[in-house]
Amino acid sequence: MSTAARLRWRSGLTYAALVAGLLPAWPAVNLAGTAAALVAVTLAWGELRMVARGLLTLVLLSLLAALLVAPHSLVLAATAMIRLTALIVIMMLLAAVLGRSPDLKRISAGLFSGRPLPRYYSITFGTAFLSVPLNFGSVGLIGSMVDQQVRSHGDSAMARNAARGVLRGYGASPMFSPLSISVVTTLTYLVGLHSWELLAISVPLAMIYLASGALFREAEKPVGGDDRKDSMLMPWLRFGAVVTAIWMVTLLFNGLLDLRYSKAVTLSCLIAVILLMVRERWRGERVSLPTMASLANEVVIMGGSSFLGALISLLVLHSLGEAFSLPDWGYPLVAFVVPFLFFGGGQLGLNPIIMGTLAGGVMGPVWPPEAYVGLGLAIVSGWAQCATGTPYSANSLLMERLTGYDARVAAFRWNLGLSACWLVLSGGLAALLTVVLMP
Repeated sequence: MSTAARLRWRSGLTYAALVAGLLPAWPAVNLAGTAAALVAVTLAWGELRMVARGLLTLVLLSLLAALLVAPHSLVLAATAMIRLTALIVIMMLLAAVLGRSPDLKRISAGLFSGRPLPRYYSITFGTAFLSVPLNFGSVGLIGSMVDQQVRSHGDSAMARNAARGVLRGYGASPMFSPLSISVVTTLTYLVGLHSWELLAISVPLAMIYLASGALFREAEKPVGGDDRKDSMLMPWLRFGAVVTAIWMVTLLFNGLLDLRYSKAVTLSCLIAVILLMVRERWRGERVSLPTMASLANEVVIMGGSSFLGALISLLVLHSLGEAFSLPDWGYPLVAFVVPFLFFGGGQLGLNPIIMGTLAGGVMGPVWPPEAYVGLGLAIVSGWAQCATGTPYSANSLLMERLTGYDARVAAFRWNLGLSACWLVLSGGLAALLTVVLMP
């Protein structure tokens, strides 16, 4: 098979996995979608990173073991994987379509101007906001601009602070983005917890986290720049309108149509993609679906982590038994510890999807529903610190590749103090909410 043909097959199979995730959750559909995703990433074996190859090997071995020992668990794990795979594909498709917008270039160029503190906040909050529709695309976009700064002016406190802002801006998205994988995973396992209940607490916490990051940066000299805020207003408003519309449609699908939150997000993003492509066509631009062949690493790392996490959760629940429960003091203790478990797992290279699936899948069934928001906050805040303060997170590795700044330096020298403070704060708040809300 030629390289071009292999790329077409990979892209087609990835789109097939997306379609399977949009269809009703029938076992045959989920298994077929999972098979399509696994074949697509297997065809990309030569392009997979080492961690992705190891994860894919574990997924294939566990799939064979589950097929022989417990076929029913295979269906449940495949369902978890295809939901997340469809979400990943549609988010990357949305990012690709939005990335063709001239607004995006104007927004990103306007982030690197002004005095040091406003510039830091511009980059941090700008990356955070762009991460809602762009996901990893926000790190690639703003990280590339940091690289341009380094190439043009050399290594400097400004460039290092900009890199800090990008990492922290994207790292906070698991706490505040209604479209993030962390929120989707949390709401999938904590059935009955509404997105607005979680976000009403996690969004203000995320904003305080982003603002407090200014205390953990280097001193730098002011650099002049163009501060034409008026010219930036309309691009930001248009991007904000897209994000708001996607979330409102998601709430409509989730609330009125009673769709699972993950499927509601996927459908609303698909509608946004279709409308954006129609607008491009109406403007006379050439419209085409971007290739999904390059998503192999993301699909196997995120989708495979969800598959393994679901299988491990089922195994743990089976070993604990249906009558398992914690003492009253155990629930706030677990809520406090969960963010630290995310952070520790991230230091070992564990993807936060595995930790989130385990925390939600194992603790969700035994957690008091009235106090779900405590566990939910612990999961999303731990996810955020795993993304920001660990050297193996996807955004840290991407920034290292783009800018040359070592991911271990970013995790342990730039962000460790900030991460430690927020692990204690977020874990303590999650424990307090659990104590207050428990019946």
